[in-house]
Amino acid sequence: MLGLATGGVWAAGSDKPEKEEIKIGFIPLTDCASVVMASVLGFDKKYGVKFVLSKEASWAGVRDKLANGDLDAAHVLYGLLYGVQMGIGGQKKDMAVLMSLNNNGQAITLSKKIADKGGVDGPSLAKLMQTDKREYTFAQTFPTGTHAMWLYYWMAANGINPMKDAKVITVPPPQMVANMRVGNMDGFCVGEPWGHRAIMDGVGITATTTQDIWKDHPEKVLGSTLEFAKKYPNTCRAMMAAILDAGKWIDSSLANKNKMAETIADKSYVNTSKDAIDQRIMGRYQNGLGKTWDDPNHMKFYNDGAVNFPYLSDGMWFMTQHRRWGLLKDDPDYLAVATSVNQIALYKDAAAMTKTPVPASPLRTSKLMDGSVWDGKNPKAYAASFKIKA
Repeated sequence: MLGLATGGVWAAGSDKPEKEEIKIGFIPLTDCASVVMASVLGFDKKYGVKFVLSKEASWAGVRDKLANGDLDAAHVLYGLLYGVQMGIGGQKKDMAVLMSLNNNGQAITLSKKIADKGGVDGPSLAKLMQTDKREYTFAQTFPTGTHAMWLYYWMAANGINPMKDAKVITVPPPQMVANMRVGNMDGFCVGEPWGHRAIMDGVGITATTTQDIWKDHPEKVLGSTLEFAKKYPNTCRAMMAAILDAGKWIDSSLANKNKMAETIADKSYVNTSKDAIDQRIMGRYQNGLGKTWDDPNHMKFYNDGAVNFPYLSDGMWFMTQHRRWGLLKDDPDYLAVATSVNQIALYKDAAAMTKTPVPASPLRTSKLMDGSVWDGKNPKAYAASFKIKA
């Protein structure tokens, strides 16, 4: 590894990437930025590979293309890969989380109509649903994905059972705002820039950010099938190293964040206006009702490497929530599954190549919005501990 790290270029021998062109899928969201910028800025070439980026229409499409080999890797929802691994989010297949791509930066939006009736946050939404009884519809982006889990967690923390008290539908991220505009939903959870876009378009307000549900939560990952990771380890290392460099570049200055926002706003990537992206990427938030704030826990892509390590506890957390909401019928061997999915050894190689710090433990401790502490130590008890569950 040392021979590689010096010049940042691959040696011609056994460390050479086995596959030089890598087809990587992404969904039009701000958090695809490190994958896109690695390609745009040429970090991929530095490590002897070429990213061929493929813009996808839905998470189900990403899942299918990863599984059948049309994509080598993808910017993908953490919980989607675990759903496929467990056979609950599509056909069962062994998957690999290569690295985490970002923390934070998603939001829960409520429609302007709900806000006008006083539903502007969790407690006031719960009250409104009690007093103004009808069927309430909320949208997430994939049944086992991160947005579904943030939405359910937030609703439950406010006394709303998402499985019994509401109707929950699946809508691809770029279609959220349009669906809210025509009245198809009362609220949604999605990644930026679509939360901010709903405010700009006057159709929704931000009820909460996901970093207020769980500070520095895991979000998108770089994912592949386990078969791909095992067959092309050098290729995976090169891909991860390029993305680590890009994440470091984005997080290093406001000028770089601006350049990133300008780049990914283009129609070949996120296809929105730069001003839909650049405010929240700097941590400048507004809720659409006149409140503004600076959030230090905005979307991060590197954060001195804290973002990118594929913590076993992060993978296990999604399984605990799949269990909580009845998606998993039994408790799996949480640690064994996470150990097989999250490619920690491979990640450590890429971290060494890019001089990225690595944490001492593959488990981390977090306190979520309802006061519950998650440390990965007793996942079965944690999954069963919630008062509101399926």
